[in-house]
Amino acid sequence: MANKRPKPEGIVAKLRQVEILTGQGMPRLDAIRQIGVTEQTYYRRLSAIVPIACRSMGKRSAVELAQLSSRNSSASRKRTSV
Repeated sequence: MANKRPKPEGIVAKLRQVEILTGQGMPRLDAIRQIGVTEQTYYRRLSAIVPIACRSMGKRSAVELAQLSSRNSSASRKRTSV
């Protein structure tokens, strides 16, 4: 049986957990290992959630940008479905 793909909410939760752990002083690599994904998977998911152009905004966290991204994508889906 194939592995289940993680849901977007779960991905955002793990990204948020890494952000919290690094804020507490843990090295980023150790935080990534603690959530149970590889470094490559972490950065792939981060780049899928947070567009590269928005990453340089500085004051906004990855979680805030992910929420903005999900709102924009759901709004565009609503417009196209009507």
